[in-house]
Amino acid sequence: MNTINVLKVISTTLVTSVVLTEAIALFGAQPILAQTPMIHMSRNLSSDPLVVNGTSDKTVPSNCGNITATPNQVIRVTEALPYLRVTAKSPVGKTTLLIYGPGGRFCVMADSLSDSYPELSGYWIPGDYSVNVGNLSHKEYSYTIEISQQKKPKK
Repeated sequence: MNTINVLKVISTTLVTSVVLTEAIALFGAQPILAQTPMIHMSRNLSSDPLVVNGTSDKTVPSNCGNITATPNQVIRVTEALPYLRVTAKSPVGKTTLLIYGPGGRFCVMADSLSDSYPELSGYWIPGDYSVNVGNLSHKEYSYTIEISQQKKPKK
């Protein structure tokens, strides 16, 4: 029984190490996060949803679409959030959302359940989350990131 728990810890540590190594290889070291716009999140948003607009810069191909070489945004979660939803929208092509955080690496593609916009929602632990809005097209694109603590109404 103890051996299984140890293996789980080793497995989780290995996965975290691989994800961290991949993030550093893709984005470089911490100084890039210092240059990226940061939003500090706590349980009370000043406005909900919080909306951030931008335009893609030079993009690089990834397994999560064509993303900017540096994160578009960093979300610093200062306390555990029972629910947070991040949605990416773009009027051009198929939008993707790549988020690196303390819980791992998440690539989200658009689907019919989210009105064709990629989104990641659920419980968020404290830490820094690098957010990249990507696109399956190779064109420059404008984007909107919506951050909300409200669950979407059921259709």
